[in-house]
Amino acid sequence: MKAKLILLLALFTVGSLIHADVRLPNVLSNHMVLQRDLQVPVWGWADAGEKITVSFAGQKKQTTADKKGNWMIKLGKLKANASPATLSVQGKNLIQLENVLVGEVWICSGQSNMEWRVSQCANPKEEIAKSNYPKIRLFDVPGHTVHPIPQREGKGEWKVCSPQSVASFSATGYYFGRRLHLSLGIPVGLIGSNWGGTKIEPWTTLDGFKSVPELSKLAESVSAYTAETKVKGGTPSAIYHSMVHPLTPYAMRGAIWYQGESNGGEGITYYQKKRALVQGWRKAFQNPDLGFYWVQLCNFRKANVMEVKNPSKEESRPEGGDGWARIREAQTQALDLKHTGMAVIIDLADAHNPNDIHPKNKQDVGGRLAQWALNQTYGMQGLVASGPLYESHKIKGGKLHLSFKNVGQGLMVGKKVGLDPTQPVVGGTLKHFSIAGADKKWHWADAKIVGDQVVLSSKEVRKPVAARYAYTMNPADANLYNVDGLPAGPFRTDDW
Repeated sequence: MKAKLILLLALFTVGSLIHADVRLPNVLSNHMVLQRDLQVPVWGWADAGEKITVSFAGQKKQTTADKKGNWMIKLGKLKANASPATLSVQGKNLIQLENVLVGEVWICSGQSNMEWRVSQCANPKEEIAKSNYPKIRLFDVPGHTVHPIPQREGKGEWKVCSPQSVASFSATGYYFGRRLHLSLGIPVGLIGSNWGGTKIEPWTTLDGFKSVPELSKLAESVSAYTAETKVKGGTPSAIYHSMVHPLTPYAMRGAIWYQGESNGGEGITYYQKKRALVQGWRKAFQNPDLGFYWVQLCNFRKANVMEVKNPSKEESRPEGGDGWARIREAQTQALDLKHTGMAVIIDLADAHNPNDIHPKNKQDVGGRLAQWALNQTYGMQGLVASGPLYESHKIKGGKLHLSFKNVGQGLMVGKKVGLDPTQPVVGGTLKHFSIAGADKKWHWADAKIVGDQVVLSSKEVRKPVAARYAYTMNPADANLYNVDGLPAGPFRTDDW
């Protein structure tokens, strides 16, 4: 009996000591990058009523853990700093986080095309060998996990970017971050949280679903979850709860998102879900201006073809509308949200293997996402944000005149091959434009660049009323670019 009492006392003492230690989430650790120019939350757990002091960069903030042992302080706005510094957290114990930098922080999320590692994509040996960027830091959320309710603690660790750490990190995320780092000249922190084959719903927060009236049934479903609710990888909010919520409210500038293939059969519903995702994450990370840049789905498989007498002469249907045409449209529509952008990549699929859903050229994907961020988030007006995006049209004398945003240095017929820069095709013919009259019958258009516009006409359509461009599953021959080398986005002017 006496031995059992001694054992219980010992266990109680050890348990009390463990509980007394101030603890931090894994995302607050050595080698991290803190976000400049925003308030920076630092949070964790301790004994109820325990006094906590956080010291960093000349600031000293104090707070007291609440009844449940939770605590948080917010550091004032920090200036970018590439010199390693120490962040101290003092409670009943002392935690010192070493090699901390201050710069720009982004989360990189989505399904397999975001998850694909540098080692899996184009030129892996060369890219890994030259990846010695000690001012870039990488945090990868490990595994694929779900939970019915939001979790406060998760796994992962910050690593210094090097050939040893970059190989297993998101290729799109790394190339995005590398361009930001080289362009801005300050530290960049990248947080990877991704899962191949997933839909958008499991990544979305309850508050996000609540923010979109059309998604009220999803909100009701998630609201009913308890800790005992069984969830899987496709369950709404379940991935967010386990793989994103533990990161909140880490201060960051924005998010990049590469997902949509698993929702590929949708149209307007994906637009609604994208709004829910963005609005939910902005609330969760306590940043209403969180930049959010996504990748429009790549060209994939074959374009829809017409039935012709000679099967060897397949012709794409001028009306399109097949496959991913409508989800690409939904991705474009979501640009009505402030501080968002979309990388168009309908020219990046492997021409020799159109059935590969994972284009290897992630260098251009990350670079085009960074182009948006550099222009819009960081104010580099000398860079055009993207390729041409449809803005408006007018009918003049039997011809349809198209106007675009993001014309940049002008419009051109272009050709993109592999990792090489886009090349102008002198004397080339624009392809994949179609027009229709009031009869709603589509015909391929004669398309010409006239100044900053594209003018369409067709002998079969005397009075055109609508136009479409690259509005099909695989518009591989679409070739309108701006002189800056960025492709025009697919669009249609009708709602038929």
